[in-house]
Order: sequence, then C-alpha cells, then structure tokens
Amino acid sequence: MSRRLCDMGTAKIADQLSTGELRPLGNRGLPSRHAGWPAAGYDEGAAISTMPEESKPAPYIEFVEVSKAFGDNVVLDRVSFTVMPGETVCILGRSGVGKSVSLHHIMGFLKPDSGRVIVAGEDITDYREDQLEHIRKKVTMVFQNGALFDSLTVGENVAFPLRETNELSEEQIFQIVDGLLQMVGVQHMRDLLPSDLSTGMKRSVAIARALAARPECVLYDEPTTMVDPLMAQLLGDLIKRLKIQLNLTSIVVTHDMRLAKKLADRLVFLYEAKAIFFGTYAAMEKDQHPIIQEFLELDELKIEA
Repeated sequence: MSRRLCDMGTAKIADQLSTGELRPLGNRGLPSRHAGWPAAGYDEGAAISTMPEESKPAPYIEFVEVSKAFGDNVVLDRVSFTVMPGETVCILGRSGVGKSVSLHHIMGFLKPDSGRVIVAGEDITDYREDQLEHIRKKVTMVFQNGALFDSLTVGENVAFPLRETNELSEEQIFQIVDGLLQMVGVQHMRDLLPSDLSTGMKRSVAIARALAARPECVLYDEPTTMVDPLMAQLLGDLIKRLKIQLNLTSIVVTHDMRLAKKLADRLVFLYEAKAIFFGTYAAMEKDQHPIIQEFLELDELKIEA
C-alpha cells in the first residue's frame, strides 16, 4: 500500500467532492479544524474557556456517567468522556474492560443501564431502532473482522452503501469506488473476494466501505490486532491521513500504545469498568496511576524487544 497510491486516491475523492459526485465527508454543519478548530494535543479546558460562549463547539460524542452490566459483570461504571468534532479519541485498556462495548453504545447496538449517550448532538439513549437509522448514516464502524460480504468482490463490497442510496449512476459508483480503493491502497484487489485477502487487507477494504457511506464519524475496533507490524503501521498512517484530509471525527479502540500515540488527540483509559484517565498522551505519560504506568512500561519493553 504505497503512499503515492493513497495520495492519488485522496486526489480523486477531492475531485468528486468538488464536482458534487460525492457529498462532503466530515462534520457537516459542525465546526471543523478549517474553521478554527484547535490542533492535536490542545488543552481543551484552556482553549474552550477563552472562546466566546456562542462559538464554543459542542461535543460530537459524549458519554455522561454511562454504566452497563451483563448479569453480575459490570463492564462500564459511570464512564464519562467527550469527543469533539474533528477529534480522534483512543480508548485504551486491557482486554474485557469495555472498550468495544463503548463503541456498541455509540452505534445504538447496546443501551446503557444508566447514564446518557450523545451522538451527533442527539441524545440517542432511548432511541428506537428506526430512530437510529439516520445516526448510523452519520457514524459508521470498522469491525475487527472487517464484516465484509463473503460472496461479493472487494469492489462490490465498497460499492454496496453507494448503491443503497439509489442516488448515483453505475459510472459514478465505479469512479468513487476506484478513488476509495486507491485511497486505502488496494485498487489492484478490486475483483478479489474477501477470502483471498489477508486480515490487514480486509481492514483496508472495510475502511474504504465505511468511507463510501459518507460518514461524519468513524469508529475503529482494534484496527491493528492480528496484523503484522508493517501492516499495523500502514493502517495507522491511513487512519491518521483520513482524519486530517477528510476532517473525520474518530474513536479508535486499541491496546497498541504506538498507534494511540500516533493518532490520539486525547485518550480514555478504562480499568475495572471505570475511566481512570481522560486527556492527552503527554498528560497520560505523567499520570502516576500504577496501572497506567505498568501499561506504558510494558509497551516500552515490547519496543525494546
């Protein structure tokens, strides 16, 4: 997956945006970085407090004291965090601490036992399934397994959400799919089936299909799990480039500290069902909580090995 191919794909998507073939991705109607949104690593409290009241951006996603249990197993215990428009937040923690469960709440697949879930400026906590449909057009999810249709080719998988709209001709769909596959570096795999692809390539195709839905926000569930180090680096670079060039709001669930350091404007660290940290990577490195320090030290050992 070469950087040149990805840049060519981005250029093609930009052309389609300018001609109206593809509606703009990103936060439609919400403040963006190009409209003065602060850069990565900002101090939210300091930045927001100096802004006039009427110009303060609202969070795109917000967890307010969210709790969830399955039987006696408490997975989330009064968890709160925000994701601002155009921001990337990484959710960290050991396996089974509620990272993926958090994403499922954002998509409306799960309902909290208590607390509120705000998505795209709407409180979706009590939404019915039919009310969630328009939210899922704004927010899409890239699952660990890719969730591709086994019987469809790579190109047909990416084209699927475009055909669902009945708004585009087949020629327009072909051009958009071509640009998306170039963007993620798998254009040469257009006619292959998912069974012909490696895990990393499936993730790349899944990202392309997610973008075809023209979302405002993308949720990534462990994007670098079970892929080799080179593919993990390429996927991380791709997610970062999409965030910058398409102004996507993103949440990345991961246990990969290098990926988190590369992508995150802010991080949530979950431990024993609670959010024990929420802030920038630099602030997390200074946090003295023993579990956070252990997590950081183990990652350093992996890098040295």
